[in-house]
Amino acid sequence: MAAPYSQFSPSPTPVNVCVEAVLESQIQEVRVVEKPDAPDGHEIQEVYVPPLSMSENLTKLAQKIDFYKDESDEKGKPTSEGEKEEEEKTGAAFQPSLWPWDSVRTKLRTSLTEMSVLLDILNVSSSKEKRYMVLDPVQQNAPDPKLAVQLMSKRRALQSAASVLQSGAERLRKSHAEINNKNDFHLELLNVRQKWRLKKTGTSILGDLSYRSVGSRYMHNGVFEVVKSSDLTAEGEFLAQRGSLDVVVPTELEGGAYIQVEVKSVPGNCITDTMDLTGAILRVPSGIGPVRSETYWQQKLEKAQNVLFCKEIFAQLAREAVQSKASIPHLVVGNQIITNVFPGIQLSIVLCHSTGKEREKKLPQYKMDHNHVLEHSLHQLLRENHFKNINFPAPHPVTALVGLTKKRRLAGPNALSRKQLMDMSDSESMLDQIIKQTKHNVLRLRTMQTIDGIAATLSDPQLTVHWSCCNSSTEASCRVIITSQGYDLRVWHSFVIIIGVDSLKVIIKEGRVFFLSFEEKELQDFIMWQVSQHQISVSQNLARLMGWQIMSTSTAMGVSDLESSGTASSLILAAPNKERILAIKSGPSSGIKVFLQQSQKDNKNRVILPDDKWQSVGADYQQVDLSKFEGRNFASKLELLLATFSHDLSSSSS
Repeated sequence: MAAPYSQFSPSPTPVNVCVEAVLESQIQEVRVVEKPDAPDGHEIQEVYVPPLSMSENLTKLAQKIDFYKDESDEKGKPTSEGEKEEEEKTGAAFQPSLWPWDSVRTKLRTSLTEMSVLLDILNVSSSKEKRYMVLDPVQQNAPDPKLAVQLMSKRRALQSAASVLQSGAERLRKSHAEINNKNDFHLELLNVRQKWRLKKTGTSILGDLSYRSVGSRYMHNGVFEVVKSSDLTAEGEFLAQRGSLDVVVPTELEGGAYIQVEVKSVPGNCITDTMDLTGAILRVPSGIGPVRSETYWQQKLEKAQNVLFCKEIFAQLAREAVQSKASIPHLVVGNQIITNVFPGIQLSIVLCHSTGKEREKKLPQYKMDHNHVLEHSLHQLLRENHFKNINFPAPHPVTALVGLTKKRRLAGPNALSRKQLMDMSDSESMLDQIIKQTKHNVLRLRTMQTIDGIAATLSDPQLTVHWSCCNSSTEASCRVIITSQGYDLRVWHSFVIIIGVDSLKVIIKEGRVFFLSFEEKELQDFIMWQVSQHQISVSQNLARLMGWQIMSTSTAMGVSDLESSGTASSLILAAPNKERILAIKSGPSSGIKVFLQQSQKDNKNRVILPDDKWQSVGADYQQVDLSKFEGRNFASKLELLLATFSHDLSSSSS
């Protein structure tokens, strides 16, 4: 017989078993849904009741509790006396609560009672229809008035308030005085240090006005001194307080200065005119004067730096004028530089500096006729040089020298030749640049005057000029359009003039390019030649419209008298009936002429020839007097002429 299992198996190990409620929801509804895919054609679906949440479950369990049920009544009495004695002993030692929710029920009941009482009180006291209770504060007996004590307390309160206001106003007054105090030397010194370069040497404070930090080669040091100012002058007179700080500038930088650029024509003796130009030293306008001693230090320093800047411009121009190797040497006389721009045109650059002594002598004032654009260009050129000296092109390699351009740094890797290196080292001086701008300015004015003069004197055809607004300091362009009044929509002629430094470049409508010098006569002859070409173009277009046949045309006529400038153009037209021929000649200087050739049939004094075929041989050309034709211009007169000679001779004779 086998031994029981407990004898052979080891002692069982306790296992924790978790018992949970079956997670099965109750069926709320059973639905029958038609479904074609189902075997029976319908399907049964069950709708379950969603499970309760924790709060809902707690509410459900709490609803099952009966707070009014006394469990002691349901319990039976003790069956024996021994049990009764035991219960009395246990109750005497510890009297537990009858049931777990007894304390909760007691507190809720007490709170409900208090809330009910409070609600009744509020309803009675706040009823609008009938007031059962009035809650008014208990009035107390008013104290005996003491006027003296009240008056003293009010006075003390007013004194304390006035003292607070006075102390605040005094503090504001002091702070405002500290901010706007002009007598504070240290505050003004701080303001000077923020705007100008200062350094302390010994017991004095010195400043620097020069442009040496931007590579200036002007030798003037431009040092000024900062001192404390006093209210008393040397004679003991009292002056208005203007600040506790003053500056002392060198005597060379006192007063006012400016650069005067003047372009004038000198048709006579150059030596006499040059000696006359040196009188520009005394030409000082009324706006430039010395700086008074009571002027504020900022204005004094600005005027002193302007004087230094003008002197630096003139010094650099004078150095370049002396070192230049021009065909016509430049002349440097005192504070004036004179150079020849074109034959008979001189450029004068004068440094005008006034220290106030000229006004004491009461010298006569001269009318200032100078070029503001060129003066501005001089200032701009020097500032560009200063900017290039402190702003080098990026990037800056660590191993490269400071100040070299990117092209020179890449000269080794690119294997540039010696000629290319020399071309890079040659830089254009400031004097050469201002001379080029002056030449372009003079040439542009000459071109404008020439075109305006021709347009004013020439009535047929008409000239219209359109100047381009996108120009540079050394190049400008304009378009000249030639039109005939009444025919400008169909026939017009145009050409473009590009104005350079000392030459003109003209591009005509056909695309050909002509280069002209600075002489006004060349441009005038070219425009008149284009006018003659325009008249031939008008004649060709009118001939095509009227049915005339163009037999020949030429832009360079080889017969007849030579023109003083340019070449004459010719055009030969044949009438539609082939019995009349018109020859048109247009020249720049001779003008336009029209010649007519008629057949012998139309000639009254014709010679009787044996054969009729020789009757159509043309006779001599006869010039047509265009002044007897009606019309406002040549185009209208030619149109009338072509229309008159277009009809048949046989019809006219009959």
